[in-house]
Amino acid sequence: MTHMLPISFSLNGQTVSMEVAAHTLLIDLVRGRLGLKGTKRSCDMEVCGACTMLLDGDPISSCTTLAVDVDQREVTTIEGVTPPDGLSRVQKAFVLHGGLQCGFCTPGFIMAVTALLKANPHPTDDEIRHYLHGNLCRCTGYVKIFEAVKSLVIEHVSEDAA
Repeated sequence: MTHMLPISFSLNGQTVSMEVAAHTLLIDLVRGRLGLKGTKRSCDMEVCGACTMLLDGDPISSCTTLAVDVDQREVTTIEGVTPPDGLSRVQKAFVLHGGLQCGFCTPGFIMAVTALLKANPHPTDDEIRHYLHGNLCRCTGYVKIFEAVKSLVIEHVSEDAA
């Protein structure tokens, strides 16, 4: 019999309380039990960034984070940074600058960039590269992704764009 543990946390601003098995991964809880499919599973070993969520505002790999470790904390997924009436400024920049192709890795990049700009609204090129180093893309070659992020620093893409 699996031992179940109670947890309570904020998910995209809403309190979630439930019991989970001690071995449940955050990505499985969010995608499977809570039905939020924006976060992607890929490498299962903290290498690709596709599963990036924010935990108390910091990017984490949800494929290696236990659900019990988010008890009493704040989790944000791609659904939590997407306004109900459109796209966030980060998402708009990716669209405007062609920073996506197939889209599989895009949620992870959006989460990393969102955390970066919250921590540092005016990062240097090296700081941008550092924040994005944990995210892999097999389609874009990264140039357009970098341009999208730079546009947020230089042009300060407004919420009304796109």
